[in-house]
Amino acid sequence: MSDENITPLTTEAEQSEEKNLAALFLQSLLNKNLRVTTTDQRMFWGSFKCTDPDSNIVLQDTYEYRQPTFQTLRKQTSSSSSSSFLEDVSGGGTVKLDMTSRYLGLVVVPGEHIVKMEVEEFASQMKK
Repeated sequence: MSDENITPLTTEAEQSEEKNLAALFLQSLLNKNLRVTTTDQRMFWGSFKCTDPDSNIVLQDTYEYRQPTFQTLRKQTSSSSSSSFLEDVSGGGTVKLDMTSRYLGLVVVPGEHIVKMEVEEFASQMKK
């Protein structure tokens, strides 16, 4: 079987157009605030500056948010009955917990650890 009989799924022109659209989309995100969630459940909130072919993301003026540790949970619930807390969690109830945060500044989030990215836009910023 020769390679001449195999037709590509997309033509070079279509691939080039897709790359151009992707570049324009990334360009439209420059300087917008992104929320980036990582595999270890941390969330980074900062201004998008650039990316690279490995999908690493650079954010400026970044804050890191973390879920509270189990020790923190125990301290927060020590005033209330810990057994009722465990019943709420195991029974599918909701428990409101504050995330811890800290300012980091300029950060690089490795692309291999990114689970979700969200653009923070308000109604007044959206194009009509």
